[in-house]
Amino acid sequence: MSEKDSNKQHDSCQVLTFILADEVYGVDIMSVREVLDYTNVTKVPQTPDYMVGVINLRGNVVPVLDLRLKFGMGKTQKTVNTCVIIVEVEIDEEITVLGALADSVQEVVDFEGDNIEDAPKIGTQLNTAFIKGMAKNNDGFVIILNVNSVFSQDEIQGLAGTTETTTEQAASGV
Repeated sequence: MSEKDSNKQHDSCQVLTFILADEVYGVDIMSVREVLDYTNVTKVPQTPDYMVGVINLRGNVVPVLDLRLKFGMGKTQKTVNTCVIIVEVEIDEEITVLGALADSVQEVVDFEGDNIEDAPKIGTQLNTAFIKGMAKNNDGFVIILNVNSVFSQDEIQGLAGTTETTTEQAASGV
């Protein structure tokens, strides 16, 4: 194997950076639709702990997920900076819109490909499939998430089914 094969080259990208539990994360700006202030969320029964509930986004039901809970960091506490990042996730060649809670949003940053490394390989127990790369910046690293891998296909389909039921209940006045 050549040196080039072992060090996969990353493409340059624009990343929306945000904070989760004092760590800096990012998502490719092409996956982000918008950023909203944290508002009222309707809790949906029998959903995973990390699903905060659903919001009405211009007439559409959008599931809102707590990334801190999903990553085992504890529940996101609502503050003046807490926001919902609306992202598009591709599942079976269809786009699903989700909201992800963040402690705060920072900025959009351009990263050159040579400043992005693969996720560290730390044994077989740690699942790093959801990490697209680790981008070097002045203060350390930005963990760039692969939004299509953060949530498994089964989880997304389960959430989509939950929101369809909620939509039907809302339409029928239940």
